[in-house]
Amino acid sequence: MELAGKTALLTGATGGLGRAIAGALAERGVTLVLSARRADPLRELADSLPGEGHRPVVADLAAARAGERLVADAGDVDVLVANAGLPGAGQLDGYSADQLAASLRVNLEAPLEMTRALLPHLRELGSGHLVYVSSLQGKVAFPRSSVYSATKFGLRGFALSLREDLWDTGIGVSVVLPGFIRDAGMFADSGAKAPAGLGTSSPEEVGEGVATAIEQNRAEVQVAPLLQRLGAGFAHRRPHLAARITRRNAARTADRVIEGQAGKL
Repeated sequence: MELAGKTALLTGATGGLGRAIAGALAERGVTLVLSARRADPLRELADSLPGEGHRPVVADLAAARAGERLVADAGDVDVLVANAGLPGAGQLDGYSADQLAASLRVNLEAPLEMTRALLPHLRELGSGHLVYVSSLQGKVAFPRSSVYSATKFGLRGFALSLREDLWDTGIGVSVVLPGFIRDAGMFADSGAKAPAGLGTSSPEEVGEGVATAIEQNRAEVQVAPLLQRLGAGFAHRRPHLAARITRRNAARTADRVIEGQAGKL
């Protein structure tokens, strides 16, 4: 898809990844409908982007049917980038019922709900693109991440299956899988360090990955250094063996993230 002149709805717009995605799309001539929970950061972001016509729409995707309302408020768009997500590190029995419901709703239910609401418009257009920002944890299981992995595995499976359903309609579907990210996401939020020796990617690389996914109609884009991508592929095929190799170090890293993110769910 040629992005210039298109309109995109971007959720989670004011986070580190969201800002980078917004910048990458705006630089390509996309008009953005920017969504997050707080109005002031959204307005600041809309005003800072190149181009004209960007506008904020406040939405809390943890609320019931918020995704459906957001699509209605956004109006006619050509592209959806479902980027909003809640952190999800921790043991399952450490979640309250409300925390569990919020994680499932924001990370998985809302993207499905927005897609269902948007599809009639895109089918009528006979074009468009749907992008879902998952994670390499949509392919690899880590300790202390059962809830987060459930949503990210689910989002990846949904996107790839939906792509097959829409293959001959003119509507593209992509899933973007960031690995360890510096300056944004769980390590930036928690102050924990990414595992040594595997490298990190920048938020701007994720933004470019999203743009590439749309422009080239890529099914899946992994935004991670080579060692992470190779490791994810191995763990995806040999989960038992991979867990034996990484279990101790991965658990320590997860515990540091949990401690740093306490109260942020």
